[in-house]
Amino acid sequence: MPEELRTVCYDADLRIEAYRFQGLMQKFPHHFHDYYVIGFIESGRRYMQCNNKGYIINPGDIILFNPRDVHSCEQVDGRPMDYRSLNIDAEGMRRIVREIAGNDELPRFSRNVVPDSELAAPLQQLHEMILRGETDFVKEELSFFLIGQLLQGHSDASEQQEGPGGESLSGFEAVCEYMEARYADKITLEELSGLTGLSKYHFLRSFARQRGISPYSYLETIRIGNAKKLLEGGVSPADAAHRTGFSDQSHFTNFFKRYIGLTPGQYMRIFVRDRFERPSPVREAR
Repeated sequence: MPEELRTVCYDADLRIEAYRFQGLMQKFPHHFHDYYVIGFIESGRRYMQCNNKGYIINPGDIILFNPRDVHSCEQVDGRPMDYRSLNIDAEGMRRIVREIAGNDELPRFSRNVVPDSELAAPLQQLHEMILRGETDFVKEELSFFLIGQLLQGHSDASEQQEGPGGESLSGFEAVCEYMEARYADKITLEELSGLTGLSKYHFLRSFARQRGISPYSYLETIRIGNAKKLLEGGVSPADAAHRTGFSDQSHFTNFFKRYIGLTPGQYMRIFVRDRFERPSPVREAR
């Protein structure tokens, strides 16, 4: 029998608690929580009852519990379950709804199981960010995108309508210029949305709609472009990571390889080798 592991981590910035159960065989009797639960199954199948309805839940399914939703579950295939959840208390959910709907009314999820949801992958990504202690605003950005979609699609929360001029191009030009000038600093979502006068949630949606890229992806692209110049000049990957605003070298390496297809060290060695093995540069100016 595989070892059972239970991991819990609280993110004070998001006011979200992340649970991860691995190799779980336990049967849970009828019970409820006083917080919202957004969970998903990674492996294993379970029979779940919630509010007097029965469900077979499978890998890829998202589970949504409102506070006080009575539920129970047990295995149906004799195999252990791997499960992740984000638990959000009332004040944390109120903060999110305030961004989305512009009011303080707590929402109620209209369904408890969303089968084979495409949101399971970003949910897992956000969960991993919380567990590893991500500090960049990419974590907050993803939380608004993800929870916003769940609330709009599966709850009674409605999206606040943006006012006239809420997506002015000049506002986003100012945001882009700000990121290009301050890419090496720790930039927050609050700073960026403040430049436009929009709530964080509507800023994220409007920026992505107009630019075709999220604000954090835009920032990381700027950082990677500047890191390339440093590496071409022989600056070490560790120093390049520090000088371009990445939280650590591992974070830098992951992003660099995703965008460029090489590790920072591999990219740097191309130019260092050129410098010492050739009498003059062979690259033509573009």
